[in-house]
Amino acid sequence: MRTVTADDVRFVELDGRVMAALLDGDPTAAEVELTEYFLTDRARWLWRYRLDQMAADPGNARWMARLALVDDGAVVGHAGFHGPPDESGMVEIGYSVDPAFRRRGYARAALVELLRRAAAEPSARTVRATIGPDNTASLATIAGFGFVEVGEQWDEEDGLELIFERPA
Repeated sequence: MRTVTADDVRFVELDGRVMAALLDGDPTAAEVELTEYFLTDRARWLWRYRLDQMAADPGNARWMARLALVDDGAVVGHAGFHGPPDESGMVEIGYSVDPAFRRRGYARAALVELLRRAAAEPSARTVRATIGPDNTASLATIAGFGFVEVGEQWDEEDGLELIFERPA
């Protein structure tokens, strides 16, 4: 099986209307075929969280985790940022790949695209990734991209997370 590169993946907008439909259990609003992965409790938590963020500040919507990864018509996951750059210029990335498509390079392709996006934004100076210490797949995904461990934090949703940063 050939490993996927960033050029093999394209991103399409996953807007608030689609997220709201996914919250209601309707994957057809996306106008692409979504798997049950986009309707899991974890995914629904994310859609609700991002919709609340967009409602609070619609201008920041373009930064949210609103992108679906699409390859040959198959939606393999989603990626985006936790929000716009903060006052220090830090943006935090987030990506998730449907288990049916893992171990093929899609997470790495998403990471490359997120890093490109951050580099193109003048106000973004630092890219952050927070990863659970037992998430060996995500730790391997960021390896080789210049991320340095700078600390740890407790996340109410995810528990203990290691904090990694690199220049945008």
